[in-house]
Amino acid sequence: MPWQTTRFDLDLSQPLVMGIVNATPDSFSDGGRYDDAKAAIAHAERLVKAGADILDVGGESTRPGAQVVPAAQELSRLVPVLQELLRWQVPISVDTYKPEVMQAVLDLGIDIVNDIWALRQPGALAAVAAHPRCGVCLMHMHRDPQTMQMHTMEGNVVAAVIDFLQERVAALKDGGIASRRLVLDPGIGFGKTVQQNFQLLADQDQLLSLGLPILAGWSRKSSLGAVLTQAGQTRGADQRQFASVAAALLAVERGASIVRVHDVKETVDALKVWQAVRDNS
Repeated sequence: MPWQTTRFDLDLSQPLVMGIVNATPDSFSDGGRYDDAKAAIAHAERLVKAGADILDVGGESTRPGAQVVPAAQELSRLVPVLQELLRWQVPISVDTYKPEVMQAVLDLGIDIVNDIWALRQPGALAAVAAHPRCGVCLMHMHRDPQTMQMHTMEGNVVAAVIDFLQERVAALKDGGIASRRLVLDPGIGFGKTVQQNFQLLADQDQLLSLGLPILAGWSRKSSLGAVLTQAGQTRGADQRQFASVAAALLAVERGASIVRVHDVKETVDALKVWQAVRDNS
């Protein structure tokens, strides 16, 4: 079944690459290199040329400990970028959890709302329901970005994530949002230990029991840095490129339909090799 979004019905028979555009000064991965509109647009253009199928634009960092940004400030970062990107005929996702931001960017015509809170903020579900074609990505997050790594999850992480996503899908269906609009994200790194994150990858195929496409967001995550530690030194975000590509491939192998990445060209190249092997198996 295609993923229904505002302007596009996205074919998920082959894995899609979602390129990350951080229009923020405090992203964990790129240090605010694209926090003005001109730089963010230029970066988005490079990602499209590298093979990105979707662009995911964010105006507020959700790294652990990140400060909340007022909606007006978030929109001031997003709108100039989105006004240009919407001219490109490329599916545009916006990474936000604020209903007023959702409403504004959906009114502009963006295709997908990517919400780390899975539309749990008051008014978020209504904002999305008011735009009956837009796509939605629902993510699992334990606690909130300010406290999630201070008090990580306990117990069976896979079962907890499945139960949470199942409940959110039911809530959206009750709100009139069709399942063909939905994609699910297990939320790698959002309140989970290193071991729990890798457990989610190892058992990711269990999430397919929910009957909806899976988006995997492993790119440059700290869990990758943890397993790359040498001589007590954990590799920084910009030194996790190869590990990120490996994690993306493993996620696709375990059924992910979309991978959200910083390193688009490298991921696209790796997926071409993966597909060539499948075609000849």
